[in-house]
Amino acid sequence: MKTALIFCLILFTLPACSQNTDQIASIFLDYHGENPGAAVAIIHDSNIIYHESFGMADREKQLSVQSTTNFRLPSISKQFTATAILILEKKNLLKLDWTLDKLFDNFPEYGNTMQIQHLLNHTSGIWDYEDFVPDNGPQVSDADVLEIIKNQPHVYFEAGSQFRYSNSAYALLALIVEKYSGQKFQDFLKNEIFDPLEMKNSVAFVPGYNEVLNRAFGYSQEKGEWIKKDQSSTSAVLGDGGIYSNVPDLFLWDRALHEGKILPRETIERTFSKSKLNNGHEILYGLGWHLKEYEGEKVVYHTGSTTSFRNIFYRIPSKKLSIIILTNRNKPEEENMVDLAERVLMKFQDMDK
Repeated sequence: MKTALIFCLILFTLPACSQNTDQIASIFLDYHGENPGAAVAIIHDSNIIYHESFGMADREKQLSVQSTTNFRLPSISKQFTATAILILEKKNLLKLDWTLDKLFDNFPEYGNTMQIQHLLNHTSGIWDYEDFVPDNGPQVSDADVLEIIKNQPHVYFEAGSQFRYSNSAYALLALIVEKYSGQKFQDFLKNEIFDPLEMKNSVAFVPGYNEVLNRAFGYSQEKGEWIKKDQSSTSAVLGDGGIYSNVPDLFLWDRALHEGKILPRETIERTFSKSKLNNGHEILYGLGWHLKEYEGEKVVYHTGSTTSFRNIFYRIPSKKLSIIILTNRNKPEEENMVDLAERVLMKFQDMDK
């Protein structure tokens, strides 16, 4: 394998490596040059064995994507929100079977059966807050999401009876973290996860409160042109997708998952295990992670999609193999990011033969 590429990322301070002609780079030809870019990495056995950066982080300022460029993660953030809840559980500050009527004042009656664990595995049935927020409206916060949910007299289904992916659930989880930790959500992540792991560039971004260094800005393609479109009315909600990070920091996070640095290994295994509905049927979601198989091996992954970012963090724990793809553009569609990661995986397998 390309040992020079290992040092390129481990040193973290170097610009992106320049092997633009390798097999993996050929997958990302559309990300080169003046186009919005990508940072791509493969981690194997706690080593970064491949990394390349392509295209522009800021087209207006002609700033290219580097190894230390920070991208908005969108829903990849959910694994950190879930971890925050599990840290509080470990500290005996909350229990996952607590119901929402006990957690939030004046919560609708359906909160009597809706538990924290239902929020974590997307079986709560609560309404999607995005349906009540106009695309061109003012930005809403996690607290605003709570008020939106309180004003909905019904749910999609009885808690625990079905799976329906819910950003609303993770906004409420961020508020639960704040209530039972006594810290702002962004501070709790910093103090309990990012700082202990030396993830110095990762941040749950709150304008005016903290900042994102070396930031990639988002772009959407409209009528063949790339338009800077970095934020939306939902971009200020933290629990479901408000974290920025980069490849070096996610490498540290990946290693912590293998080594059990923040949570015990048995707890991490819970996050990677299929959840069960009330009838015993298993669903392909754990606690902050989607689940699937690739060539007979368990895959845990999460995509992240918002206005102009498309990302994926794809892991095969049994092989200690992970793929990170971070981009600042609105293509491809989120559901196609798994295929993109597996194209990278197949090229890696070919190179490793």
